[in-house]
This record gives sequence, structure tokens and C-alpha cells, in this order.
Amino acid sequence: MTKLIFMGTPDFSAMVLEGLLNDGRYEIVAVVTQPDRAVGRKKVLRQTPVKELALAHDLPVYQPEKLSGSPEMEAVMALGADGIITAAFGQFLPGKLLDSVSFALNVHASLLPKHRGGAPIHYALIQGDKETGVTIMEMVRQMDAGDMVAKASTPITDEDTVGTLFDRLAVIGRDLLLEALPYYLAGKLTPSPQDEAEATFSPNIQPEEERIDWTQSNREIFNHVRGMNPWPVAHTLWQGQRFKLYEVTPEAGEGEAGQVIAKTKKDLLVATGDGALRLKVVQPAGKPKMAIQDFLNGVGRKIEVGDSFGH
Repeated sequence: MTKLIFMGTPDFSAMVLEGLLNDGRYEIVAVVTQPDRAVGRKKVLRQTPVKELALAHDLPVYQPEKLSGSPEMEAVMALGADGIITAAFGQFLPGKLLDSVSFALNVHASLLPKHRGGAPIHYALIQGDKETGVTIMEMVRQMDAGDMVAKASTPITDEDTVGTLFDRLAVIGRDLLLEALPYYLAGKLTPSPQDEAEATFSPNIQPEEERIDWTQSNREIFNHVRGMNPWPVAHTLWQGQRFKLYEVTPEAGEGEAGQVIAKTKKDLLVATGDGALRLKVVQPAGKPKMAIQDFLNGVGRKIEVGDSFGH
């Protein structure tokens, strides 16, 4: 039985790990995941989805803040695993660790060489891509640059968000790995190199990138909003406070960028650099996420045509 070290952190990774556990052909000798983090306003310490799954299966779990030079890495290397499988782990793997196994594969949520980096799903939406997918690749010392073992694609629709794509790509990634891994281990798959000339990068989203630029077109802002939904969530300012947008739709309309150009008891239309957006699901500062009509019937009841967002 092939002995594997699994490395991953979010739900996407947990889906892949669960697939390997259920397959029965692989022994997971250790799981490595990010340290537990405090989340929410109450700063409750939360285990990663991968850790929760690993503990449920009585697997040893390691959580180094940084792998390189850590006692955890040395302990993992001493287990004598045949290979490493990673999926959205969130850290670089040191060369020493890669050299300690016969193979190391990564389940990456993009059609490489496009969208290398930590936020491929977010950027696929933000940039308006028509399709995305999963690539199984060999791990090398350069970020997401290894030879490709297998690929599977899926179309991106206007209804997709980061959440829906994460869920769909997790299943695709799990199935693709389970299909390709036996052939790869048997030497029946020939990995193909990536075309460096076509490589693009999608680094982790920075806080300043969450803010909406109303001078962009309605389509660009629409992609931005769904490319941040459900996390980290796009925002603008309303009455000087953060105002989050979860769902919007592009519409025809003209006006100064960020200006309210139409309002009813159930509807709010805001002008963009080209066209307009109909706000559908929002979250004012200090309030829960809500439908636009609830906002307009509550804290937003005094908003008028001519008022502006972004200030």
C-alpha cells in the first residue's frame, strides 16, 4: 500500500483527503495543515477542516507555523512515506522535504499555467474567465510550476461565486486525483511541462483589493463582487462606514460612478463607470447580511437618488 503524507487546509483539501481515505489503496501516515486560527468577532479558535477530518480518522496531525526547519517537518520525514499529496495547503514545501519522497503531487484549482498562486478561484471570477478547472501537477521548488499530470475543466457561469466554484472544483479535484494517481504511480502517465510564456499569477487577496472601484464597468464590478463572495467579501463605503456587497446584477443606466440613480421600496440601482448595478444582497456596518429590500426598509430607508457610495 502506498504511504502518503497529506497536506492541506480548507474544505477543498478535506474533500481530496476524504477521497483518498475512502479509496482504500493508500495509507495516510500523517496530515499536515495550517495552525488553528481565531475567527469571528469573538476570536474563537477553530480547527482547519482538514484537521477535523484527520482527527475523526485517528490520523497524526502536524501544524507547523512554518515548515522549513521545523521539528514537525523532521518528524514527518522520519515516517518513510512514499509520496506527498498537497491541496490548498498554504505554505511552500522545502526542497529537503520534496527530496525525501519518491513523488509529490499538488491538486491545484486552476487550468495551469494560468492562475498560479494562492487565490486561483477568486481571480478566475474577478478576471471574467469563461472556464476554470483543476490541474494535478508535480511539485517543484518554483510556485505551481511543475509538470502537469492531469487536467479537468468546468465552465464558469454568471451564477458562480467563489463558494460555488470551491465546492465544484473540490469534487473535480478529488475525482481527478483518484483517477490519475494509480496510472501515475504505475508509470503510465507522462507529465507535460507548462508553457512559461502563458503563466499568470493569482496571489492571495490583499485587504485593499476588496474595495470596490465604482469607476469600473458594471461587468467588472459584478465579477469583483462574486469573486469575493462568500470571502473575503467586496466592500464600499456608505456614510463613511464599510458596506459589504454579496450579490449584484449588471443593468443599463447612467450617472456619476457610485451614485444612486433609482430607488424603490425593494430596489436600488447604482451607477458605475459604464452602466449600473442593481444591489441584491448587502451588509451594512454592524448589521447582518440582508436582502436589499430589508436594508431599504431598515437602516437604509433614508437613502435617496443622488446619494453616493464610496465616500
